[in-house]
Parts: sequence; structure tokens; C-alpha cells
Amino acid sequence: MTRGGKRIEMGRMSGAMPARIENDEAGMRLAIRAALAGVAEGQSPFGCCIARDGEVLAVSGNRVWDEQDATAHAEVNAIRQASRRLGSFDLSGSTMYSTCEPCPMCYTAAHWARIARIVYGATIRDAAEAGFNELAIGAGKMKELSGDGVELVPGLLAEECRNAFRTWQRLGRGRPY
Repeated sequence: MTRGGKRIEMGRMSGAMPARIENDEAGMRLAIRAALAGVAEGQSPFGCCIARDGEVLAVSGNRVWDEQDATAHAEVNAIRQASRRLGSFDLSGSTMYSTCEPCPMCYTAAHWARIARIVYGATIRDAAEAGFNELAIGAGKMKELSGDGVELVPGLLAEECRNAFRTWQRLGRGRPY
């Protein structure tokens, strides 16, 4: 998608996406939209948006089954898209909005991309309860172990994020991994 001469990759989501967001809730709503779009396609119920200074850099859903790639989590996909867009892996000053607490792989990718803030809704425990093979190592523990300066903002629109799991389960179109 092109906005203001810049291409914004939106995964495989359809529909117009805003080039800017005004607050954390707007960023999370884009992530939720990506998660639900993935569910409709038989993917897993995870979505992510990355923005910096209000500018949307990337929005993606989980593509593990579609790409047969265990690393194709929504957060990793969004980091890849944002990095391509900026021509740099350095996403300093960016905020990651994730419908679920990042797993250790996604947290580490955010750390290496120098993402400043991670805002998430559902927890790793919620994902495990939905049937996903999650490691019980939360973002708070990853932050503690790494000693990095990332700001964690848990629980934003958590019920709506958990609803993506319920929708995914109700439709029965996807598989956990």
C-alpha cells in the first residue's frame, strides 16, 4: 500500500490502513484487525502493528501455517516489514503493538531491532490455554534477564485480544502449533 509516496506493507490484510495512529489503542486495534484477518484465512490468531512517532510502519498477522515457517510470528513479520520500509533493522523509538505477549523469540527480535516499547493485550498464558505450545517465559522475565530498557505495557484491550483466540477456536479453521 502506498501513502504519501511511501509503501506500507500490511501483510495480506485487505482494506485501507491508516498511515498514522493517534494513540496506543489505535495501534492495538490495527493489530487485532490483523489477527482476525489471519483467523479468517485459517492462520493463527496473532497480530502486530509497529509505529514510530504515530507513523504506522507495518501491520502483520501470523503466517506460520501459510509459509510453513515456525518463525513467521506476527511480531517477526512486522519487524521484517518495518525494517524493509525504513531500509534498516534499527527500529529505535518504535512501539510494537501485539495482540499477545511476545514469546521469547519475538521479544528477542524486538530487542535486537531496538524497539522502545512493547504494548500487548493477551498473555502467554492465554495463548497456552488456547492450545498453543508456549514457553512459560513472559516478557517481564525476558526484560529482567536481558536488562534492556524496553518499556512493557501489558493488558491493553486484553479482552478483545483474547476474543481473537475465541473466534479462532469457534471457527475451527486453524491449528495451534
